[in-house]
Amino acid sequence: MIDKHEFYQKMWKLALPIAFQSLMLAAVAAGDALMLGSIAQNEMTAVSLATQIQFVQNMFLSAATAAGAILGAQYWGKGDRNTVRKLFNMILRWCGVVSIVFFAACECCPEVLMRLFSHDGEIIEIGAAYLRIAGWSYLITGVSQCYLTVMKVTDHVPQSAWISSSAVVANIILNAILIFGAFGLEAMNARGAALATTLARVIELGLCLGVASGKNYIRPDWKRFFEKNRQLGRDFMRHCLPLMGGGLFWGVGFTSYTAIMGHMGTDAAAANAVAAVVRDLLCCVCNGVGSAAGIMVGNELGAGNLEKGKAYGEKLKNVSFIIGFASTAVVLALTPLVVNMVVLTDQAREYLTGMMIIMAVYMIGRCVNTVTINGVLDGGGDTLFDVYSLAVCMWGLAIPLALLGAFVFNWPVLLVYACTCLDEVGKIPWVMVRFRKYKWVKNLTRDAA
Repeated sequence: MIDKHEFYQKMWKLALPIAFQSLMLAAVAAGDALMLGSIAQNEMTAVSLATQIQFVQNMFLSAATAAGAILGAQYWGKGDRNTVRKLFNMILRWCGVVSIVFFAACECCPEVLMRLFSHDGEIIEIGAAYLRIAGWSYLITGVSQCYLTVMKVTDHVPQSAWISSSAVVANIILNAILIFGAFGLEAMNARGAALATTLARVIELGLCLGVASGKNYIRPDWKRFFEKNRQLGRDFMRHCLPLMGGGLFWGVGFTSYTAIMGHMGTDAAAANAVAAVVRDLLCCVCNGVGSAAGIMVGNELGAGNLEKGKAYGEKLKNVSFIIGFASTAVVLALTPLVVNMVVLTDQAREYLTGMMIIMAVYMIGRCVNTVTINGVLDGGGDTLFDVYSLAVCMWGLAIPLALLGAFVFNWPVLLVYACTCLDEVGKIPWVMVRFRKYKWVKNLTRDAA
């Protein structure tokens, strides 16, 4: 059905820049953890908890940009540039509203937000100071994410990756300067990390606007920015709402995991913060392949090549298992290095070792589900399944067990952490059954009036 050489060439052409972009974004969190971890455990822990606010914001942003990407990839495969431009306007409106809400929350009540994740007074104080500065970056990031999404689905993936990577490099350099106080500046610790993040987002948005002004780029139609297209709006909402529901289920659920571990003590919270950074770094490849899967499958389905799109989905699903088992081996190999890389108490170091071993198994489910659900199924418009699977596996199983273990039965920290990893591994059989129903093999485009 498919030319393997053509398939892998397309996949890596899309996946590698996106994976590199994801790696660079994760490198910011890793840089924060390493730099702040070399100063004090509480500084690192507070920033790790505070950034969960942006994590939740990203769930809202991702729902809008993912819905735009699903439809955008299919309309781009069909050759309909005008509809892609209308979608750009639509996702900008959504992301603008979300960014304003989260910015206001960080500026008005950062202490309240921090109390969701910790009861330690020092951590709350450090995290609140971080949010007051970083909140300005939350106002900017929604706009730049819209530009980067449209670039990805319109054959400008390398440019999108270059912009994000440049902003990340700037972020890491500014982190080193502002956290430690280089060049005669005062050492700002956690506040320095927040300021570096905000300045990097300004750079990223500036690069987006500059690059998108070039020839052959899709740009927002500012004259018709508030113009509504009812049919396209309904199509967008039909995908955006399930994605938002799934994103909120997953985002709030993941944030709940962090909050649960945060309330089990500073050692557990510190170990979990380091484990989360490692997890995000190692998920870069599956994130890249998952994004590539959505674009590849969406392009073929939108062009009317349903059988080829189906064959691409089969191949990508198989690739996800290979990536999952390879990630397991990498986690186990890196465990000794990671455990001794940051300043931790002996108890936190013991927790981190156990978390890394548990994470090694978790990575199989994470890779398979990211590529299959968020790539292949979403690429064909089957966006409701993610909501069902998260409602059952995360909210019906993993979160209740973790809550009971932490606050009722007083289970050991590592057992509670294992509960937070159950959802990804447990839903693999269900995902494979859904995949085989082929409800995702659909052309979502409409002919222009």
